[in-house]
Amino acid sequence: MKEYTLVILAAGMGSRYGGTKQLDTVSDHRETIMDFSLFDAIRAGFTKIVFIVRRDILEEVRTDFNQKINGKVAVEYVCQETNDIPEKYRVNNRVKPWGTGHALLVAKELIKENFCVINADDFYGFDAFKSIISFLKETDPTSTNFAMVGYPIINTLSDNGSVSRGESFVNSQHELVKIIERTAITKKGNDIVYMSDDDVEVQLPKDTLVSLNFWGFTPKYLALLEQEFTTFLESNSQELKEEFFLPYVVDELIQANKATVSVLKTSAEWMGVTYKEDKEAVVKKVKILKEKGVYPAKLW
Repeated sequence: MKEYTLVILAAGMGSRYGGTKQLDTVSDHRETIMDFSLFDAIRAGFTKIVFIVRRDILEEVRTDFNQKINGKVAVEYVCQETNDIPEKYRVNNRVKPWGTGHALLVAKELIKENFCVINADDFYGFDAFKSIISFLKETDPTSTNFAMVGYPIINTLSDNGSVSRGESFVNSQHELVKIIERTAITKKGNDIVYMSDDDVEVQLPKDTLVSLNFWGFTPKYLALLEQEFTTFLESNSQELKEEFFLPYVVDELIQANKATVSVLKTSAEWMGVTYKEDKEAVVKKVKILKEKGVYPAKLW
C-alpha cells in the first residue's frame, strides 16, 4: 500500500493570539482545530502524521495525540529549533523561528513519500483533504508538479484584526503563476484592503484566491527547499526577524521554471483563529457542523 504523509506546522509562537493557539480547544469534547484536520486527513486516506512543534509543547502534543490517533496512522514528532541550521550561519541571540520553510526542512528525513503540509491553526474542511490526496495519489513521486488548495479571500478574514495571506495568480490551466505574500489585510467597510510596501492602501477583489499553507508536494520539493534555504541564509542569517516561508519558495520555483503548481478547487469552508476573539465564531461553527452530522459528536 502506498503511503501518504500529512505534515502539521505546529511550532508557531501565537504572538497575535496571545497563547499557544494550536492547543486551544474549540468544542465541548476539548477538541482542537488540529483534531478536526487529523480526523479529516485520516478518513481521506493519509497514512502518516508528522507533527512539527516547539520543544516546550512537545510532551503535551505527544501525550494528547498519541492517545487519540495511535493505531490509526503512523505518528512522528520533530522539533523546530532556531539553531537547527548549518553551524556557519548560527547566531546566538536568534529567538524567532526561521519560518514555515525551515520547519518543513527539520522533518525532511521523515518524509519519503508524497505529502501534504498544513497549518495547525487552520480548519480546512474534509473536501479539501479529499482534493489534495486525490492529487497526491495521481502524482509521480519524482515529479516537480505540486498542488495548492486555494480559498477566496472573503472567506479567510478576521473581524478582529489584520491577517497575512498569499495572493495567488492562476492561469487558464488552473496553474499557479505567481504568489505574493500580502500583510495587514483588513476589512474596511465593504472592501478588503492591504498596505503595500510603500504604505499605500490597495483594494483586493473579494474573490481573490489566497494560499493558507495547504500544499501537496512530492519528495522532490524537499531537495529544492534545502537549496533555497541555503541561498536565503547567505543573505539573511544575521537578521533576527527574517523568516523563510513556503509560499516564497514555491514562487521562486515557479518563476525559475523548476516546478508547476496545480491549484485545486474545494467546496470546503475555511475557519481560523488569528486572534483570541476569533475563537467564539469557530466554536459556534464547529457546533453547527456537528449538529448537521458533518462530524460526530465526539471525534475520537
